[in-house]
Parts: sequence; C-alpha cells; structure tokens
Amino acid sequence: MNKQKRIEILERLRANNPNPTTELEYNSTFELLIAVLLSAQATDVGVNKATRKLFPAAPTPQAMLDLGVDGVKEHIKTIGLFNAKAENVIKTCEILVRDYNGEVPEDRPALEALPGVGRKTANVVLNTAFGWPTIAVDTHIFRVSNRTKFAPGKTVRAVEDRLEKVIPAEFKVDAHHWFILHGRYTCIARKPRCGSCIIEDLCEFKEKTSDD
Repeated sequence: MNKQKRIEILERLRANNPNPTTELEYNSTFELLIAVLLSAQATDVGVNKATRKLFPAAPTPQAMLDLGVDGVKEHIKTIGLFNAKAENVIKTCEILVRDYNGEVPEDRPALEALPGVGRKTANVVLNTAFGWPTIAVDTHIFRVSNRTKFAPGKTVRAVEDRLEKVIPAEFKVDAHHWFILHGRYTCIARKPRCGSCIIEDLCEFKEKTSDD
C-alpha cells in the first residue's frame, strides 16, 4: 500500500469520527488504567458493566487497597480471568500508593513494570490519558492492519512498529481509536462488512464481501 492511499484512509476515518476515544468508561487516569488492565481477553462492554459498580466503591488506589483482593473479585467476577486480574489490580495499587503518591506515572517503563500492565496497556494509557502518539495494537488493529495491507506484520510488535513508521504525525494520536472501532464494527473477524465500509475502495483485501 502506498503513502497516498494510507493518507486517504486516515482522512476518511477522521472525517467520519473527528474526536475518537476509548469505549471503556472512566473518570480518571487511575480508572482508565484499571479498566484497560481488566479488558485483556474481555470486551469493553463486559468491563464497563463491572466497573460501573467497582469504581464508585474504589475510585483511588488506596480505596482499591481497602477493598482488598476479595472485594475486587466480587465486583469483577463476571470478567474472564478475574482471579488473576484482581491480584494484579491490588499489586498495582500497592505500587502506585507506595512509589507514586497514588498517581499514575506518565512514563512507559514505570507503567510496564506494574503487574498486569504490558506494552499494549501502557500505550493505551499514554495515548488516551496523556495524549501521547502511541498505537496500542490489539486484535482489532492487528487484523485491520494486515487485512487492508495498511501495515502488515506477523507479530503485534511488528505491526505497531510499522504503523508508527507509516502514519503521519497529524493522525497518530487518534489512529489507535479509529482502527479499533473499524475492526470492532466494520472489519470484523469472521466476515468483514465490506458493503458498508468507508474505505472499501482503498483497502487491498482480496476477498471482499457484499455484506453491510
């Protein structure tokens, strides 16, 4: 795929959604961090359902610690892998209280060192909370990048590095959200909805469908 075609794709996605953001619900950087941590192998809808009760009960790292592992589990038991996630939430909150005065650090190595927080989660927090031009590659972005040939790669990191290279600066802050939403609602896994896709004529996927 050439540069001109990529820019046209990004311009159309921007025109369609000028101010994209995450579908996770949160009221603070801390809540965003916890929501993203909980979203691994879970849907945003499922996470939001749990955090609507969890966050009012524990809106800060110290409040989460006061809730304890069992209290967190009780609130998130509808989410996959909730036992491990509850442990990670508490361990993360311990570090935030002990080392960062209860604040979420605006620092990649510090974020990635938190239990349950990997590169993807760190990228989401840096992008969504702090406005960094990072691109967190999840299953949707990986699929869209490869299927459209926008930024093909065999691994998540390869796709991330390629996207970082080929997306112009003016689009970088929002690209992460555009690609996720496009993969979630249009370029879906089983059978893409090519018939209702705003970039169908630019996409280089060979097996297009007529589905809306």
